[in-house]
Amino acid sequence: MERRSFGTLGEVSALALGGGGIGQVWGPTSREEAVATTREAVERGVTLLDLAPGYGDGEAERVVGEAFDGRLSHDVIVVTKCRLGAPPAAEVEARLAASLDDSLERMRLPRVDLLLLHNPIVPDDLVGEVSGTPRRLFTEAVRPGLERLVEAGRIGAWGITGIGVPSAVIETLAEAPLPAAVQCIANVLDSAGALRRFAEPARPRDVIAAAVRAGVPVMGIRAVQAGALTDGFDRELPEGHADLADFERAAPFRAIAHEVGESPAALAHRYALSMPGVATVVLGVKSRDELRECLDAESRGPLDAGLVERLDTAVR
Repeated sequence: MERRSFGTLGEVSALALGGGGIGQVWGPTSREEAVATTREAVERGVTLLDLAPGYGDGEAERVVGEAFDGRLSHDVIVVTKCRLGAPPAAEVEARLAASLDDSLERMRLPRVDLLLLHNPIVPDDLVGEVSGTPRRLFTEAVRPGLERLVEAGRIGAWGITGIGVPSAVIETLAEAPLPAAVQCIANVLDSAGALRRFAEPARPRDVIAAAVRAGVPVMGIRAVQAGALTDGFDRELPEGHADLADFERAAPFRAIAHEVGESPAALAHRYALSMPGVATVVLGVKSRDELRECLDAESRGPLDAGLVERLDTAVR
């Protein structure tokens, strides 16, 4: 598998394994299948595991613990997250440490390479309207708390999610100390679907561009936009759900995928892998069959510029 630069953490595989699938966020699977999928991903060259306590109430982290029992190869980067919200500043450091302790116990690991703030950073004037961590709290308490975890050797580095209010994310990416990575929406629809909970335009490519300017590696997420860029959902969604609206909008994308002999899911992953500035694309697979489809798609390389332009035009 292609390796790409991942800033201070060295190199990373072009595809990463996310915890959403193996944590059963994207439909049911068995613990046995999730463990087998995780092991096969690493065996076939995936060198980043992107986990979080929120993926199946810790299930994804337990899967990694069972799959490797703490004996992961030194070149595998392990990521987990903390959903902090907006606690009093005096409680931030203890909450970060407690979340990390619980994650490490589930994963059977002594430390992680990267700890991400899982919830969005939001402008201070939107506190109460948009859920997340206020910018002022982030700069005054969260970032210093994360830096101290690095200094203590409990984590290798820290990062942020880039799916929140773009202005706040871009502002954060212009300040030192910088995060070691940022998660960004990376799909042909430029859509976060149901994760978009703010009025400001989403601007995912502007966020990626800001990260590139700052030298911050990008973890591309939502390559298939929660299933909207596949042949069909494998979970029930209520009428009017944002991801269903994206599925309808993606009909021309599916038509082109079938025309060129690709499954929509494979084409969506190849598109995300072709996006400038994206260091690694995080997979949401929950089975070995889904994993193999993505690995095969990556092996076929990036899309040519003409097809990218055609896909962009089709969904705009």
